[in-house]
Amino acid sequence: MGIGGSDMYRQQILDHYKNPRNYGELEEATFTHVGENPMCGDTIEMDVVLDDDEEVINAVAFRGDGCAISQASASMLSEQLAGMPVEDLAEMDRDDVIDMLGVDISPMRVKCAVLAEKVAQDGAEIYFEELDVDKTTTEDDED
Repeated sequence: MGIGGSDMYRQQILDHYKNPRNYGELEEATFTHVGENPMCGDTIEMDVVLDDDEEVINAVAFRGDGCAISQASASMLSEQLAGMPVEDLAEMDRDDVIDMLGVDISPMRVKCAVLAEKVAQDGAEIYFEELDVDKTTTEDDED
């Protein structure tokens, strides 16, 4: 799988992959955004509901397909984002995601791990008119 670390964290990743949390759609989403990791074939689409002041994330749902790392990361991130200020989402980076996963990620799998984070961040930036893209891709990311 390309990951190292304790058995507990590997089991947690497999659990989130096999039993994803917040998988599905939110009909009243404030914004929806999609992204892909062309190297691995991962796709993630996220729905995000913001509070009335558009400052805090109330709910997140995702759907997609891909490797265990990308799907587990999306599941774990969806749990972490609920209740988070949008400002904190914008400040997240790949180290935050890797720490969340709790395992060492090989350089080839980092793009799988951070796809959901990038989709959520780009979706928020598009919503707040700070970014203009149709789809997020990890293709041009630095490792």
